[in-house]
Amino acid sequence: MAATIRDRLEEDVTTKRSRKHLKAVLVNKLEGCSDTVNMAVTIPHEDAVISVSDDKSIRLWIKRESGQYWPSICHVMESACSALDYHGTSRRLFVGLASGTISEFQVTEDFNRLHHKRNYLAHMNRVTRINFSLENEWLLSTGRDKYLQWHDCTTGKRLGGYQTEAWCTSLQYPLPKD
Repeated sequence: MAATIRDRLEEDVTTKRSRKHLKAVLVNKLEGCSDTVNMAVTIPHEDAVISVSDDKSIRLWIKRESGQYWPSICHVMESACSALDYHGTSRRLFVGLASGTISEFQVTEDFNRLHHKRNYLAHMNRVTRINFSLENEWLLSTGRDKYLQWHDCTTGKRLGGYQTEAWCTSLQYPLPKD
């Protein structure tokens, strides 16, 4: 499902002042996945969404003239897809699997095909989060194996790792600028 945040002015009865309230409004629904959708991202500057799910599929949904989203790509992987990161400028897609592997793809300009570039044997268990940095050409990932890993995307080699005491469930790099 897709939602947008809309402003709503509301008057407070006790203070007689109007306040701005933010409310999520359902904009559209993506229908057609047969299992749990683990992650979805919008494609910048396009009416499109990429989703990954437990049914082992990567789907690229494009909004059609009817207003409905239909899959332009449905690519099936060897194991359940658990995480993804998409870089809009370079059209690079990284998909984490339940097996611990991360697959890198190039999305074509017409959004109709995925070209497999490389696999990263990053984790021993389910990948929970992926973050690609174009500036450094680094791929950072976390998994249920309690590791944070980082790889060089130009060579595919592992640059390092850090073992944590518990599962890592989120990751942000580089830090957002205020």
